[in-house]
Amino acid sequence: MSFFKEQNFLCAQVRDNYMEILTANLPAAAVAFMSRHVDLNDNRDTVLLETGSPLNFSHIHSDSNPLGPEVGAIINIKKVNDAQYINKLFEATNLKLNNGGIYIGRAETSVARRSRIIKKYLFPFNYIYYCLDFLLKRIFPKVPVLKKIYFLITGGRNRVLSEIEIYGRLNCCGFTVLESTMINNLLYFVAEKIKEPAYDHQATYGPLIKLNRVGRGGKIIKVYKLRTMFAYSEYLQEIIYKQNSLDEGGKFKNDPRISTIGIFLRKCWLDELPMVYNMIKGEVKIVGVRPLSKHYYSLYPDSLQQLRIKTKPGLIPPFYADMPKTLAEIVISEERYLQEYLEKPMRTDMKYFYKAMYNIIIRKARSK
Repeated sequence: MSFFKEQNFLCAQVRDNYMEILTANLPAAAVAFMSRHVDLNDNRDTVLLETGSPLNFSHIHSDSNPLGPEVGAIINIKKVNDAQYINKLFEATNLKLNNGGIYIGRAETSVARRSRIIKKYLFPFNYIYYCLDFLLKRIFPKVPVLKKIYFLITGGRNRVLSEIEIYGRLNCCGFTVLESTMINNLLYFVAEKIKEPAYDHQATYGPLIKLNRVGRGGKIIKVYKLRTMFAYSEYLQEIIYKQNSLDEGGKFKNDPRISTIGIFLRKCWLDELPMVYNMIKGEVKIVGVRPLSKHYYSLYPDSLQQLRIKTKPGLIPPFYADMPKTLAEIVISEERYLQEYLEKPMRTDMKYFYKAMYNIIIRKARSK
């Protein structure tokens, strides 16, 4: 195993006693957690790092295969929060691992950070400090205009990250998380390389987002919405589907990707307002089936998939007129609407519009 520290990384590759390094830098519980996934006594194909820079990965090579650039495992004890460019760090890690290779890292989650700050300072200064910290290191990096200020002040380090965002970024960069645990207020994770990085340079993590949705004719359109989920949540959709059953209304049960603010926006229907821009562009209409992601679209039967792409999706779906509870009931509801619409478009949309408005205004129907 080779150990690289960021400040003297350009020195020659030196072999150290890695167990002493891990024991000196990490809690015993963290070392035990790592040893369940990586053989710490086999130093031929594992690299130990403490770096937040993707440039430092160019010097890594495998002792068991000097001619090959890939290694079997990478342990990076630098907190992910202190990486200036997080995705680039994950991408560089991915490219240095064999297929099925293991990446072990650690980070401070936003929940753990809040707990640490609140306990560290006296009231009310703790809450004042927490609000300013959250504003600068959580909100600023996600707003294009303010992002430059964040980088100018912090150098892109000590960022506030939710646990879901960390997992989403890892998946975007070609990893799936095998296990994670909290040790001494830090999140330790073990991820496996399952694919090449997506290199998503258009990932949206600000308050206004653009989501890929299946439109008329099967064309992928960018649907505008106010963010209700943590950043990079879209990369976890398939994983969440496998781990959670569908709740009433066809949404994922106990979806951990929805933020506290997101719950409020959904209940007040505010998250859908930016879709008016899609309507102006002619991509959606007032009443129509809900625009779906590719994964969610794939859950529908083929007959409904073909029926759906014959029309534009809508701002107000037939869901609010019929109030179905299961995916099977949603399928029946949408098929009925689409068949009626294809025969009598205007009459059908007017009927569903008034039924939906009654349920929304009188019966207080809301999205979960």
